[in-house]
Amino acid sequence: MAHTEPASEPAPKPLAVATFARFAMCFARAPLPPEVAHHAQRAVIDWYASIYPGLNTPAVQVLTHTLADDLDRGAAQLVQGRAATPRAAALIQGTAAHAAEVDDSFRDAMLHPGAATIAAALAVAQSVRASGPEFLRAVVLGYEVSTRIGVVMGRPHYQYWHNTGTMGSFGAAAAAASLLQLDEVAFANALAVAATFTAGLQQAFRSEAMAKPLHAGRAAEAGVLAAQLAAGGMRSSLDVLEGESGLGQAMSQGPDWSKVGATLGTDFHITRLTFKNHVGCGHTFAAIDGALALQQMHGFGHADIKRVQLGVYQPTLDIAPHVDPQNADQARFSLHYMVATALVHGSVRLSAFEPERLNDPHTRALMQRIDKALDPAVDAAFPGRRGARVDITLRDGRQLNLLQSDRKGDPELPLSDADLEGKLMELATPVIGEKQARDVLARIWQLHQSARLC
Repeated sequence: MAHTEPASEPAPKPLAVATFARFAMCFARAPLPPEVAHHAQRAVIDWYASIYPGLNTPAVQVLTHTLADDLDRGAAQLVQGRAATPRAAALIQGTAAHAAEVDDSFRDAMLHPGAATIAAALAVAQSVRASGPEFLRAVVLGYEVSTRIGVVMGRPHYQYWHNTGTMGSFGAAAAAASLLQLDEVAFANALAVAATFTAGLQQAFRSEAMAKPLHAGRAAEAGVLAAQLAAGGMRSSLDVLEGESGLGQAMSQGPDWSKVGATLGTDFHITRLTFKNHVGCGHTFAAIDGALALQQMHGFGHADIKRVQLGVYQPTLDIAPHVDPQNADQARFSLHYMVATALVHGSVRLSAFEPERLNDPHTRALMQRIDKALDPAVDAAFPGRRGARVDITLRDGRQLNLLQSDRKGDPELPLSDADLEGKLMELATPVIGEKQARDVLARIWQLHQSARLC
């Protein structure tokens, strides 16, 4: 009688944090592709453009005052020159980079990856005296890890959680772990520890958004702390993402982790970022772009408009719901206000949230003539596409229609290098002056060959 061997058990799939750790070790040894380095520099430019207008926001002022004991000492440095401990620098600057609502995003992960990742990378890079290329490599790694976890967690996670606070912790941890040169085991544990720090509820900015940027700051701090703890020997459950009581089960709906690392090293997510071309909630931008495009094509003024009807995806209705915003924070999350002020004034810049503009009678009158509703086709394309359907009826009877499938600043309609430079100059010059802003730009464009961060 022939002897048959028992069927062998299939090899267990590698755990997600182990997959990322293994990639990080290989990534550390390979040259950073020039195109990827260039996109990392673009992300850093956008981060600096975002942080300067955020520095004087109430949230950052309160935070800086509260963290006074961690300032004027330490191995890191805030962008305006003040010394800080690495964790305090990550917390303050991660918060500031998200506070003005002009930071980058990766659509498929529903995440603003830069605020936390770059804040953590910069703080740790300064503390270990890293080179420019080492800093850029850490930034890239943070983006690749956080965005992939965000993609897996999917839309069910985004229904309740603010991905910039939750997924941002992983980007910050990966960047910090890279700069601390953790080995494979410690790197995996840094991500596992970061998983227990993830937080940030959507409800936190439904009515009062002052604390919203803290989600990015806390993610940056959490990542730095997780990497520091792992460097000191801290260990955690490596199945914390896909385990039966892990992040996926607790904060999503049974996500599939099997392909989380499938395109690592071949498809760099950092090359497909969205950079904001307006100030405020990005979920309103397609409607703004579509309304402005119709206005430019047909030459009408705001007083000529009888009715505006906007067809949007569900998160636009959820996250930008304010019909009658009472302050700048609510205005940034008001689809009605954002579209109306764009049609009245031609753009949505920082000035759109000054008291005089918030109460502009023409804007307020037009807001009353705007309706919004869920558009099933637009919603079905989310999160991969962030579109809006814009229908404008003019007082002379003309009916104008446009499906704005993408926003300017999305990968399909990208901002150029010159656009990003202009964004930094516009937002940084009022805070630090034109010369210093140009110096910041020059230093960023040299990071790929800088022996030390400046």
